[in-house]
Parts: sequence; structure tokens; C-alpha cells
Amino acid sequence: MGSTKYITSMGDLTRKDNSLCFRKDNKNVYIPIENTSEIYYMNEVSINTKLLDFLSRNNIVVHFFNYYEGYSGTFYPKNKYNSGKLLINQVKVFETSRLTIAKSIVNGIGINIYEVLYHYYKHDKKEVKPIIDWIKNDFYDRVYKSSTINELMCVEGELWEKFYRSFKYFLPEDFIMNKRVKRPPDNPINALISFGNSLLYTKTISIIYSTHLDQRISYLHEPSEGRFSLSLDISEVFKPIIVYKTIFDLVNNRKLKVDKHFNKELNYCLLNDEGRKIFIEAFEKRIESVFEHPKLKRKISYKTAIKLDCYKLIKYIMEGKEFVPFSIKEKM
Repeated sequence: MGSTKYITSMGDLTRKDNSLCFRKDNKNVYIPIENTSEIYYMNEVSINTKLLDFLSRNNIVVHFFNYYEGYSGTFYPKNKYNSGKLLINQVKVFETSRLTIAKSIVNGIGINIYEVLYHYYKHDKKEVKPIIDWIKNDFYDRVYKSSTINELMCVEGELWEKFYRSFKYFLPEDFIMNKRVKRPPDNPINALISFGNSLLYTKTISIIYSTHLDQRISYLHEPSEGRFSLSLDISEVFKPIIVYKTIFDLVNNRKLKVDKHFNKELNYCLLNDEGRKIFIEAFEKRIESVFEHPKLKRKISYKTAIKLDCYKLIKYIMEGKEFVPFSIKEKM
């Protein structure tokens, strides 16, 4: 998997020989095409069809973000990994085993949220104990007994709500969340969650693109027009360990400050340019950080772990092998 380039300033992006040329303030910045797998446009950028053709031929995925730092859409090159056999089986599994896969995903979210909260419990934040006890004693059983997707998603929703309510025990007061507000976010913590989730979602889109899976066929989230719903499924279990641990580190170590790194308007709150760069750098550092994989006997990154979850899903679809999403405790 290649590297990620972020364009955070306004300007013009064109092709220059076998490189990309970003022009801003009458200055050219060259981006080598080699080893680039995805580009994030975080601001207004002028492009043309000649550039898009060049990006497509080099299999580079491009993600666009709007003014509110939310995901707008993706330029998706012609998929070179199409597999008719996998597509047929992906649909069959949706019809016969959707709930089984969805339960595995929700179970995986609970496992990783438990581990994140247990870290704070071990560091004298005993107030989180009722929540980790609920996960251990009630949550997994309710996931197991869920008989429909709607029932399962209600259990998942309750898990996230309890997780959000725990923030007041280990985050500074100015980053406490009253409730989750997404479009647009209304306070600093909601702004960080929305931005981080969008980065992880689009990162997962790029990773799935490099597999034979079809982005449109999902199992926990309802497949729908206008979004890559499988990316929502795959990214969900990684949110606690990539998005939220990035947020907690930046906030608790005062690398992000409310009065310095956010723009607060009447009905919304967004990271400013400096805050966005700090978050992107921390997010990339975390997703590229490595650990020892117990089965592979080698070091892999969290980015690779996301791809391995895609392969686990393919194994389930094609061979019926149990799908167990990534666990931060098991490191696989």
C-alpha cells in the first residue's frame, strides 16, 4: 500500500510530466506519483479531466472534503480487482448470513471499546467501571441474542452512548460532550469525532479498493445508494483504537486546545487549519504505527490490519471460515 498525500490549502493541481504539480500563491509544489495510493483534498482545489485520467491510470484514489470537514465523495479509478465469483458470493452471504457477520462486527466494537476504557480504569479512573462491567456482563449476551439487524443496531447504539458518557471521567472539562452531533458538529469533541471518523472511513475505502470486495454490499450497515457502506462496516471496529485513541492523546496532552485550534460559529464548531494539520499528523502516525502480529510473526501497521480484516471477510464469504474482526487485545 502506498502513501497518503493531504492537500490542505487552496490552489490548482495539474499533471507535470510524471508528477503532480500543486500551485498556490504563485509557487509550485511537486508531488511524486510513485508510491502514492491516495490523495485527500481538504480545501478548494482546481483540477481537470487530464489530471483525473492520469490519476486513474496510476490507480490513485482521491477523497474530497467539504467546508465542514466532512466527507463529500471519492474519485474512484476503474476497479482493476473486479471478481465476479466473489461478488456473487458476497450477495449470497448477505442473503443467508448477514446477521452473523453483523454480530461479529458489533462484538468487535465492544471488545475494543472495553480495552480503551480498561486502560483508564487501570490508571485510577475507577468511574468507568460500571461501563466496562456492562460490556462484560450484559453487552455480549445481548449481541448474541439479537434476532434482527435493527435489534443489533440498538445494542450497538447503546454501547456508543455509554462510551460517549464516559468521556467526562478522563477528558478536560472543555472537551466534554453533551450529545453526539454530526452534521455539522457543534462543539470541539464532536468536531474531532466527525473529522476522525471521516478520515478512517475514507482510508478504508482506499484499502477495500485494493481488494476484490465490492464496496456497495455491507452487512451491519444497510446497503444504500450514494455511499460505500462496506467501508462503514470494516472501519467500525477500528474507531476506538485509531480515531478515539488519537483524540484522547491530543486532548489529554494539550496538543489541541479549544481556544487555539477550533473555529466556533453560531451552530457549528470546526478545527482550524493548524488544528487540522495536528490531527492529520497524529492520525497518520497512529494508523501507520506497528505491532507484532502473533500469527504472522512479523510487525504490521494498523493500516495493514484493516486490510487483513478485508481478507478475513473474503475467507468467510468464499470458504465459510469464521469472521473475527481485529482485536486490540489479541493484536489480530
